[in-house]
Amino acid sequence: MATTQPKHASRLAILLAGALACAAPSALAQGLDSEGAIDTIVDSEVKTEELSATEESGRVVTAIDASLDNAQIVRRAFNIEEVDIVFLPGVGAGDSGISEKRAENADQIVELQQAIEGSAIFYHAVNSRQILVRDIVAIEFENENRTATIFVAGAEPGTAVPEAPADEPPAEPEAAPDAPAQ
Repeated sequence: MATTQPKHASRLAILLAGALACAAPSALAQGLDSEGAIDTIVDSEVKTEELSATEESGRVVTAIDASLDNAQIVRRAFNIEEVDIVFLPGVGAGDSGISEKRAENADQIVELQQAIEGSAIFYHAVNSRQILVRDIVAIEFENENRTATIFVAGAEPGTAVPEAPADEPPAEPEAAPDAPAQ
């Protein structure tokens, strides 16, 4: 059985290809590298700060305990006025219970991290600051869930590691005990 093609199929194909070619530059212009794209998605400025894990342990532990509830809020959020990202470089070293609470609630934290990955608002907020989702410890909401604070284990990306003072020579590495003296 022979099939027939419409008389204007080739014209329609050319017209469709032209329309797609015109739309492609605008789609590329809306990438996350364009100025203001992240702020447009999040609808607010994303602020970052670095705080002591020991001093913030009460807030973080409370937020970890609320991980399942907060994951639900993340999934439903469509308008966040403010996102604060708090880096906690001391997590794991005398952090007043944060590490223990993370271990205790590991499954709930994973669920929270998955909710953040699935949310354009939160994912782009953390991704724009070079944060790996696996480093997110907790999130807390305030102001009727319009303000979010995301707690991240580790130092802020791009912060310089303190160097030894210039007037002191660099320390010589010690030889292994079994190594012959030179």
